[in-house]
Amino acid sequence: MKKLLVPTDFSGEAENALKVAAQLAKKYDCEIILLHMIELPLNQISTEMTSPENLPEALFFMKLAHQKFETEINNEYLKDITISETVEFNEVSKGILDACEKYDVDLIVMGSHGIEQQKDLFVGSNTEKVVRTSSLPVLVIKNTHKHFDIKEFVFASDFNNDNKETYMQAIKLATLFDAKIHLLNVNTPSNFTTTAASKVRMLEFTEQTTFDNYTINIYNDNTVEKGILNFSRIVNADLIGISTHGRQGISHFLNGSISEDLVHHANRPVVTFKI
Repeated sequence: MKKLLVPTDFSGEAENALKVAAQLAKKYDCEIILLHMIELPLNQISTEMTSPENLPEALFFMKLAHQKFETEINNEYLKDITISETVEFNEVSKGILDACEKYDVDLIVMGSHGIEQQKDLFVGSNTEKVVRTSSLPVLVIKNTHKHFDIKEFVFASDFNNDNKETYMQAIKLATLFDAKIHLLNVNTPSNFTTTAASKVRMLEFTEQTTFDNYTINIYNDNTVEKGILNFSRIVNADLIGISTHGRQGISHFLNGSISEDLVHHANRPVVTFKI
């Protein structure tokens, strides 16, 4: 983990994510890529223009963003951290994914509003879009964390084979943090499996790894999302991890997304891994 991308709209939620990224950067000697996206209506961009930067409005917003960057970077919590700032013109979620490839990023750290806030901010719906589409792990931060220290890490899964690669990513993160992983399978009335069968599947899922700092847990609840949230409360989880299929379009509409629901409703940090 060498490069962390932190998208920002300079809101308090985005700053919460930046403060966590700063702690990670200091602890693990990472560089922070601080990204601000500017979305311009397509009807403002003339076909004769080769770049949005030629627009007077774009120049104004770019200058304003760099002024805010200058103020942000001077914060004490960012002292002695290597930071690169960039302003891009794109649809927000797409621009974030493009920036990941452009700057060879290892982890996206994004802010999101808490469950008590009903705001549709840059850090709201756009965070959910990035979670759904990113091929990189996305760490979503809801609150201020004076000390971001991960010791209890809940990894929720159905423990089928297509989740093994995401579990390996979770193991790398847990090893980095020296955290215990609580493997969690949630039983629901509509998708019930006996405890014995669930344990066999979970043990088979882990048998090819050497990581042994984990517990196996089966929890019953009305929905998978509620089960994850309630179990995480019981173990006082510092972080919730979950896989995402990255469904889009009609498939996403029909299947829904537990990961997006968690990002929206969890009041704890959530990290997502793309299957």
